[in-house]
Amino acid sequence: MHEANKPRFTPAGRLKSVAYAIEGLAFMLRTQHNAWLHGLATVAVIALALYCQVSLEDWRSLVAAITMVWVGEAVNTAVEYVCDVVSPEHNLAVKRAKDIAAGAVLIAALGAAAIGALVFWPYLS
Repeated sequence: MHEANKPRFTPAGRLKSVAYAIEGLAFMLRTQHNAWLHGLATVAVIALALYCQVSLEDWRSLVAAITMVWVGEAVNTAVEYVCDVVSPEHNLAVKRAKDIAAGAVLIAALGAAAIGALVFWPYLS
């Protein structure tokens, strides 16, 4: 984009961007069943961490793990919707792209579960 046509930075523009992001996350929560499962897992992990009074270092690990899963779910949802627009009919390449994106969420969730096990093991054993 040419410098003269580039949109200027404004606080109102930034607030609009945040509003769009919140709208996207709300849509994801309304439409994606797995997002509900991630939400339940997030609440359970936070509750257990509060109950166990985990250390600040352990909180850092848990927040990173939770964030990793939510980012994966958001990107997966975006990939699915873009794929559906690009190719509404069945297409093997689109299926592969969706499967790979879903696999990324699975990797994040398994990694988060491993982090959770490593964090909580000393508190619960």
